[in-house]
Amino acid sequence: MILAVAPNPALDVTYGLGELHRGRVQRVRTVSERPGGKAVNVGRVLHDLGERVLVTGMSGGPGGVALRAALDRAGVPEDLLDVLPDVRRTLVVHETNGVTTSLWEPGHPPVDPSAAADALTRHVSELLAGADALVVSGSLPPGVDPGLPARLVDAAVSAGVPAVVDVSGPALQVAATAGGAVLMPNADEMAELVGHRPSTPAEAVRAARRLLPPAGRVAAVVLTLGADGMAVVRPDRAMLAAPPERVEGNATGAGDAACAAVARQLAAAGSLDAVDWRGLLVDAVALSAAAVLRPVAGEVDVRAYRRWRDQVRVEEA
Repeated sequence: MILAVAPNPALDVTYGLGELHRGRVQRVRTVSERPGGKAVNVGRVLHDLGERVLVTGMSGGPGGVALRAALDRAGVPEDLLDVLPDVRRTLVVHETNGVTTSLWEPGHPPVDPSAAADALTRHVSELLAGADALVVSGSLPPGVDPGLPARLVDAAVSAGVPAVVDVSGPALQVAATAGGAVLMPNADEMAELVGHRPSTPAEAVRAARRLLPPAGRVAAVVLTLGADGMAVVRPDRAMLAAPPERVEGNATGAGDAACAAVARQLAAAGSLDAVDWRGLLVDAVALSAAAVLRPVAGEVDVRAYRRWRDQVRVEEA
């Protein structure tokens, strides 16, 4: 079972329209509401691929009731904690020309942020007994200690469960100091970690090496580089790969699909030492590209994924 932790889940509302014109009243063509937040999207992708997954995290209030109901309709198992006054909403405006605009609420602070973080840490520690991999992904509710993802990684490492972390901001800074995790930053997040934005994939790989032993404690870095594809950086090896063809569509859920691919490879291997890192990179590139073809995050075009998985080419970096 893959345990996906969503500290700050959301209800995702997606509007489809021809073209967005600021300052004007427009009629929306399509509306969808789905369970969201990065870890929830990861869980949805894993579920659709037939993987055993359990979504946990912070929830509560009327939005939490709606979130649970939406996950149930999607068939995604959950074990969320009611520690929030409500669940945030995100609004995605998707135009027919492929342009996507996202508006994200920050979330609702727990009444007692420290107690909420402690409760989630205990809950995850208990669930790790039945887990093959841990995913910690997405933002934190306002007021919650940015060290929470690192605490969850420490719990996973103690339980012998491989972990992948996809967070940003101060939480990323702390997570980068946690030993034994796979970190998944994009180019902008690498800039947060190393002080400058890498201008090329090769420069991004060099920057990622600074997070690995002996200088750092991260077990591996999986870089998402947009149109340039992805990279896997380990202490002894680095590899680059890109989609076999140009993909246009909604890239909102591409990173979450890549995280799902990493998690399923970690779970299949059972330990970081047994991971097929080349296969992990191929799977992540193909799955993230297949997500771009879908109009909403948390879905992938499975036929495209299977086709591209055999076409992705990997080069040493």
